[in-house]
Amino acid sequence: MPTELGGSQISSLLEALPGIASVLRSPVADALIKAMRAAAGLAELTPEDVEELIRYAVRRGLIGADEGDRVLSEVQDALRAGGGPPRRKAASAKKPKAKKKAKR
Repeated sequence: MPTELGGSQISSLLEALPGIASVLRSPVADALIKAMRAAAGLAELTPEDVEELIRYAVRRGLIGADEGDRVLSEVQDALRAGGGPPRRKAASAKKPKAKKKAKR
């Protein structure tokens, strides 16, 4: 089973191997990018991305473990049900409504 790299190990790698920073990115950064794209309707959000972001928030003390579990459960249920952020309609698809003439 692969082991996760710690912060100091990643820093050492980045210093030892020039150019690796452009190909080695944090799983949290990837999850954030995917979440932003999903929020804009450009991509789908996966349960793995949600779990990564929640684990990060719990590790950093941004949210409690119980809240993290609750949010993860809610999001997984919504994703299973096919829910997600509402898709935005294109601006060109909006047509102005015709004004009704008042009867006299």
